[in-house]
This record gives sequence, structure tokens and C-alpha cells, in this order.
Amino acid sequence: MRRILIMNGPNLNLLGKRETEIYGVHDFKSYLEQLRERYPNVRLDFFQSNMEGALIDKLHEAGFGKVDGIILNAGAYTHTSIAILDAIKAISTPVVEVHISNVFAREAFRHKSMISEACKGVVTGFGLDSYRVALEGLLG
Repeated sequence: MRRILIMNGPNLNLLGKRETEIYGVHDFKSYLEQLRERYPNVRLDFFQSNMEGALIDKLHEAGFGKVDGIILNAGAYTHTSIAILDAIKAISTPVVEVHISNVFAREAFRHKSMISEACKGVVTGFGLDSYRVALEGLLG
């Protein structure tokens, strides 16, 4: 059984409550259950933190053979964190960067990702379904 880790960064614990016109009305827990039902032969682990260091620690922990791939929505850290970039570069597990909204249709500061260059791919703008597209890419 393949094992994929989905990681969400800051403020993504508020999905379904926060800026629903951008992020939608569904919480992530419900969506994760749908993914698990759709992919019964894939173990989908989940981690969320609002703290940059906790995300980095989790990348280090999982990134050397504990999982087959990582789907990372780093939230606002996408645009600011060289430390997360370095953590992704340091590990051997492929990482796919994910965004729920189309970051290129939003504020200019969201157009630049600090982590994309270290990722296998980037999926942006398909709502929560961005995670499914990233998962398909990892399962290849």
C-alpha cells in the first residue's frame, strides 16, 4: 500500500469557515474522508500546523522513506519561507505544492512561491480538488 502525507499550513485549519468565497464552505476533514474512500489502496496521513517549525519538523520526519510522497499546502509560508524550501530540498521524498485558490488571480505577493523550485509539481486553483490532482500526480 502506498503512503501519502498531506500537510496543511497556517490558517488551513479554518477551511469551511474562513473566506468561504475564496476557499469554499467545506472543511478539510470531510474532504479527507472522501479522498480516503476514493483511494482505499492508499494510506493518506494528514498533518496540519500553523507553525513553520512544526511543518519543517514533519517534512524531516517523513521525508526519508516513511512516505511515498507529500502533498504540501504551505499556506502563506509558500510566499515567505526559505526554511521550508530548504527542508524540501533536504529530503528524498517527492513533494507536490498545492493551493486551493488560483494564487495568480489574487494579490501580487501571492504570485511568487519560495518553495516551487524544490517541488515535483504545483497544483493551484481547483479548490479542494487540487489535493486529488496532486495525489494523482504522485501515484502516476
